[in-house]
Amino acid sequence: MNAIVPTAAPLSYGDLERLADSIAKSGLFGIKTKDQAVALMMIAHAEGRHPALAARDYDIVNGRPTKKAQALMRDFIQAGGKVEWHALTDEMADATFTHPQTGSVRIDWDMKRAQTAFGKKDMYSKFPRQMLRSRVVSEGIRTLWPLATSGMYVEEEIGNLPPPHNGPTIEAEAPSPPPASLRAVAATVTQERKVADEPPRRTVRQLLEAWEIAARDAQSAEEADRIICAPDVLQAKETFTGEAKTRLDKLIADTLAKWWHTPPDADDGEVEIVGGEKLAAG
Repeated sequence: MNAIVPTAAPLSYGDLERLADSIAKSGLFGIKTKDQAVALMMIAHAEGRHPALAARDYDIVNGRPTKKAQALMRDFIQAGGKVEWHALTDEMADATFTHPQTGSVRIDWDMKRAQTAFGKKDMYSKFPRQMLRSRVVSEGIRTLWPLATSGMYVEEEIGNLPPPHNGPTIEAEAPSPPPASLRAVAATVTQERKVADEPPRRTVRQLLEAWEIAARDAQSAEEADRIICAPDVLQAKETFTGEAKTRLDKLIADTLAKWWHTPPDADDGEVEIVGGEKLAAG
């Protein structure tokens, strides 16, 4: 026997919001906000029921959606399930659940078991039979036909669970800050790694020695020209002072003298290159 699921009348989201607002403002169904009502109504709509029936079948308990035990029982029976009660008192609830596709199971709850599991809850003192019945219904139907639960607990179960955690997940939560001494060590290590990753910086003396070697080993006038006209050399020519500037000027002058008897920018229109042969400029 298959469950008989009524077809929900289509509603626009605007209609759904207005209906949710009315349900929340009425205060008749334990739904406190419009957002809670919308969430439950969407669940009802997805299961083929009119969204207004969400107020009949679902609750919000401790910030969690729950399905009422009577709605759980109704859906189980509509899906072909059967329930046989053996005892239903303030001390004991005992029933056998049967479904043609999953077999049968007998479930019982008594006050001793309930107190062991949940302690002396106020609702178990005020309504012991109803609370025990709901625990039996929930466990029995969840065992044989979990589709009827809509993936939710019943309200009698949810009352024993902590409120949902709305903050970051455990993986996302930031660890406690380390002691100041450890932070200082970490900062030192980080700085050392940063310095190690950076290319080594040369001193003025090392730069001059590198340029002198490069100019000395140049194999052509073009190569020498690239060395003395390199951006770092030109920048150094503008910034070096004192002995460093004197040494750099000498390096450039010696290189020019080696490869050009007349500097390349001479005004006489002639440039003498290696071999002594003079060529007209341009």
